[in-house]
Amino acid sequence: MSFLEALTQGVNSFFLLYMLAYSSVLFLSVIVGVAQIARRSELIEMRNSFRHEYYVPITIIVPAHNEELTVVDTVLSLLSQNYRLYEIIVVDDGSTDGTAQRLIEHFQMECVQRPIRRRVPCKEVVSVFETQGQKVPLTLIQKQNGGKADALNMGINASKYPYFIAMDADSVLDDALEAIAKYVLEDDRTVAVGGLVRIANGAVLKNGKLVSYRLPKNLWAMLQVMEYDRSFLASRMFFDLFNGNLIISGAFGLFKKETVIQAGGYDTNTMGEDMELVIRLHEYCRASRLPYSIKYASDAVCWSQAPSTLGDLRKQRRRWHIGMFQSIAKHRSLILNPKFGPVGTFSFLYYILFELLSPLIQVVGLAFVGVAYYLGMVNVPFMLAYYLWSLLFGAVLSIAAFFTRVFTFRTKLPKGDYLKAVLVCILENFGYRQLIALFSLSGIIGYRKYSKNWGRIQRTRFGGDEKGASA
Repeated sequence: MSFLEALTQGVNSFFLLYMLAYSSVLFLSVIVGVAQIARRSELIEMRNSFRHEYYVPITIIVPAHNEELTVVDTVLSLLSQNYRLYEIIVVDDGSTDGTAQRLIEHFQMECVQRPIRRRVPCKEVVSVFETQGQKVPLTLIQKQNGGKADALNMGINASKYPYFIAMDADSVLDDALEAIAKYVLEDDRTVAVGGLVRIANGAVLKNGKLVSYRLPKNLWAMLQVMEYDRSFLASRMFFDLFNGNLIISGAFGLFKKETVIQAGGYDTNTMGEDMELVIRLHEYCRASRLPYSIKYASDAVCWSQAPSTLGDLRKQRRRWHIGMFQSIAKHRSLILNPKFGPVGTFSFLYYILFELLSPLIQVVGLAFVGVAYYLGMVNVPFMLAYYLWSLLFGAVLSIAAFFTRVFTFRTKLPKGDYLKAVLVCILENFGYRQLIALFSLSGIIGYRKYSKNWGRIQRTRFGGDEKGASA
């Protein structure tokens, strides 16, 4: 047997075992997710879930850079929350469009002199606007451009409450404050809680409230609906069982302010500030021997806009993968380190094998399958059967995740959308996942070129057609 044949056989064997292991973990994760959601739904129906008349004081921080199309809708959705004790701080991170002006005019805000104590590093304040004409205090801080992490640090410095929520300026909350805050009330060791992010493309808002929803007409956005539902149902809920979550989406997460400050705030030198902060909280709490918990709230829903063009989708996934690489590389001392419990021995290993290296393994594996076919080393019927089985398996898991979300949250969809969802769950296995792998891989291959380039993503009004761009 030649060296090439031996290499090809070895790579193909590894690839098959890898795909089998990944499918097994994904299957287990989805089963756990479905079971967890079913249990929580039963508790709500039986009225045994946690009920209270107490409220955790929360500051909602909304970093915004060139978000004039969506920022007013986002703030309106926050003002409509059924929650008693919170404030809203929008941090305009050096926008060059009308983001600040739209807020000032719509909410009749006035410029004030307000000192801000810097407990975590951030760029200089340019001006501060406030209004007392709303149900809760609303503040707008204009600052020098420093990036999303820097804007979040500014919001932390300006906040007056012990917990804060970080969310994007192109997102709206589905009356989710009480749902996410209850995890802190149930367990005072909780230092962070991640919410469920769903795709807002196709959502129609009225005065900040979601009034109707259907699957997006745009194919790229529709494919992401299935991807998001599967991802949040599977990995987030599975890792939640052993306090092993490494990611809380930047679109919606609750944090204990003092713990974040002690850990150093957001890192302004990474493109994945959300993942990096969560890993650092694990590291800080374990190194300091502090009892802590990082949770996932599957019933706290945030609707966030997804890229609707192939170019924007490529930028987003490239950025996400670079951010993951930076976070894992920075905290590589946790890898297989028993001192950090399941986070080091399992979570890090999972993210390295099935997230960070997955695009490379998929691309190389498929390439060597082609080489094996050329050398006549492939059992074609077996390979086709195995590949079709894996695609069908992935489609079934996606369908299960999507319909679990639909029926759990009683989302009303047009009848045609149910059939469309099934077809899209099948379609995403034939090209979309492979395309995402290539986009992610390009981030690592072009790391030097893209690691400082955030990229501009096109936005639309909620339920409208007006378009713009945002960093």
